[in-house]
Amino acid sequence: MKRQGVFPEQVTHVFVSHHHPDHTVNIALFPNAEVIDFWGRYRGDTWHDHPDSYELAPGIKVIHTPGHTDEDASLVVNTRDGTYVLTHLWWFPDMTPAQDPLASSQSDLDKNRKKIQEIADWIIPGHGKMFKNPSRQ
Repeated sequence: MKRQGVFPEQVTHVFVSHHHPDHTVNIALFPNAEVIDFWGRYRGDTWHDHPDSYELAPGIKVIHTPGHTDEDASLVVNTRDGTYVLTHLWWFPDMTPAQDPLASSQSDLDKNRKKIQEIADWIIPGHGKMFKNPSRQ
């Protein structure tokens, strides 16, 4: 962030794909941000529920995609260059692990992977670099 000239106080939104510590531990570093997860928006001590397919801003929505955990969400961003999806349905750019050893439901994970592959041009996995959706090439 520092290399890009962005400071924690300037961050307005933080998206949480799921509530494992490696994805939530530094949220407090962004004192002015609204935190968004699969079912709510949080700012300070205020909490507001939101529906599935919640539109955070024009062209940006949060969808509930359980599988890795029951609380998983994916962030869908539509741009002129295509649809980008930040998700933890895959851990790495090689779309592994195929069988998630931590999955709350492998069948839900597989169903939601298919759903995301139908809409995403680009996938940003939970741990790793963005990759082109191989089913859209």
